[in-house]
Amino acid sequence: MPKLTVNEAAYGFTDVIKLTYNDLITIGNGGQKVIATIPAGGGVDRCVVYESVPVAGTTSLVIDVGTTLADPDEFIDALDVDAMTAPVANTGDLLTQAAGTTTIAGGALPVKLVQADTDIVVEVTDAAIASATAGEIVIGLRIVDLGRFA
Repeated sequence: MPKLTVNEAAYGFTDVIKLTYNDLITIGNGGQKVIATIPAGGGVDRCVVYESVPVAGTTSLVIDVGTTLADPDEFIDALDVDAMTAPVANTGDLLTQAAGTTTIAGGALPVKLVQADTDIVVEVTDAAIASATAGEIVIGLRIVDLGRFA
């Protein structure tokens, strides 16, 4: 997935990943796909998921977005894509406060600050994903990259 151009990045994201229903079928139930990389010295302060084309052919699509391969839920946790009525942002373990809100006084707080390049993965959970016939989800990330100034 390429980085956004300067003009595209002006909209608040450094990486935007589009996954069609065919991409989701390829990933498969319980499967994962690397969608971006946090560079050394970087972190993430925004992760938003938007269902741009409703998923058809299945009603049980759940995704996680994060870096821990055993349970990648640092940025988006157990998002039921079929139940979405609006974009969903920052529901993961590292982006929510104890009360379950993402309100941060003074602006964004980067999380998952890393010393070495670290992959971000999307995980698909849906026993019927092979039956999907339509759909597209868009995942937007804002990755802070202080390492580029080192």
